[in-house]
Amino acid sequence: MDYGLLVIGLALVLVSYLVGVKKQTWLLAGFNEKMIKNKSLLGTVTGFLFFLPLGLIVIINSLIDYPYEGTILVVVMLTLLTGVYVFINRRLMD
Repeated sequence: MDYGLLVIGLALVLVSYLVGVKKQTWLLAGFNEKMIKNKSLLGTVTGFLFFLPLGLIVIINSLIDYPYEGTILVVVMLTLLTGVYVFINRRLMD
């Protein structure tokens, strides 16, 4: 059991709650607030489609030890990030 990954996973789930449910989009860095049409939808998409699955995957990876877990975690993270990025740029940007 990797306690470092467990703490990171729990932190990601907490950020998912804050962004997805509480709509605290100030936690999201690197976007221009003036270009976003719907900040509520931005919080929902990033909270529930990026941070929550990533947090759960990191928690599962902290509990289970298998070969190439670091590589698989990076691939899943980049896939989730790319999907959310494409959705935000196509649907939420002016």
